[in-house]
Amino acid sequence: MKSFALSAALVLGLAAPAAAQERALVSAIRGMTVGPIESSLQPGRGYGTPYSEALLDHLATMGVTWISITPFGRIWSLTSTEVYMDFEAPYEENRRSVREMIAQAHERGIRVLLVPHLWVWNESGWRGEIEPGSPEGWRLYQASYREFVLAWAHDAALAGADAMSIGVECKSWSGRFGAFWYGLIDEIRAVFPGLLTYSANWDEAEDVIFWDRLDFIGVQAFYPLHWERGASYAQYLEGAARARDGLRALSEELERPVLFVEIGYTTRRDAAVEPWIWPDGMTDVAYSEEEQARAMEALIETFAPEPWFAGYFVWRYYANLDDVSQEAIWGFSPHAKMAERVARASLEGGFDYDDETPVWERAPAPEPLGRTFALWADTTTGE
Repeated sequence: MKSFALSAALVLGLAAPAAAQERALVSAIRGMTVGPIESSLQPGRGYGTPYSEALLDHLATMGVTWISITPFGRIWSLTSTEVYMDFEAPYEENRRSVREMIAQAHERGIRVLLVPHLWVWNESGWRGEIEPGSPEGWRLYQASYREFVLAWAHDAALAGADAMSIGVECKSWSGRFGAFWYGLIDEIRAVFPGLLTYSANWDEAEDVIFWDRLDFIGVQAFYPLHWERGASYAQYLEGAARARDGLRALSEELERPVLFVEIGYTTRRDAAVEPWIWPDGMTDVAYSEEEQARAMEALIETFAPEPWFAGYFVWRYYANLDDVSQEAIWGFSPHAKMAERVARASLEGGFDYDDETPVWERAPAPEPLGRTFALWADTTTGE
């Protein structure tokens, strides 16, 4: 798999690896997604601030080698044809913040994947269902999307980002419009010298038509590990193995390594059943750190030993480590929970795959949520 070995070498900036080095190289991406503080009511707490410096210091102590950052554009609805560059702040302000965030990460020896994201403004649906409705609508939408992505490609190059995703969950059109996608990738390559991937939804990867133009097969790995509530850890492992086998075949066919651009589970009972449900849409939630931790461990334990697996980014921390405004306590963030111990063990290479006791059971008790939990309680109860 020549392309795979080459991509692995590029990750570390090395020459093509010897066979004995290949396993270490492709395990190099141990990352965290860092979300912006998506509120104009909290100035000075997002990317490129003293708050994000404190977060990066915390991630560095965990063994993080990469972060991904997710500047957002927005569209009004699933049928809209225009992508707006501003999200919570003007584009010029956002690009300055991203540039400063990348510099902060590099100062700590952490590499950066830039992932321009799209937000459906009226929350009428998921970005993977975008459908302008006519050939002319698609032409207008693609022209606007091209401007959005190329603008961030230029910014990524100027800021020195190490890698970039050309899209996120474009499921409704990543399997067609080949001329558009190939042309867009060529244009991005002309301005951005780093590695490229695309962030396919977990059930989309096999339909994407342009993997051969990219360095990684990128996956939003929110895999349902079982379909019934109350599943055992062994059943979670079986579900992860099914996902692994499918991606192994795709990786071998395309001669590309697989990168999980996002992995994560919410902090609730049956976390790996319909894991894509957004925390804000949940009611009557049974909070469970153990469930979040064992779901994450089942996925990482299954994929990490594979030689074609390039690594992952955990979804997600926020630019302000103690922020409680972006999601409920049962959300995806592993901070100060059992899942953070699982992440740390994986980042440090501490998984012992011959030990049948899961990390989430072996690991010390998580640090108390303390101030973070208290602040969340204040915001949800009004006390």
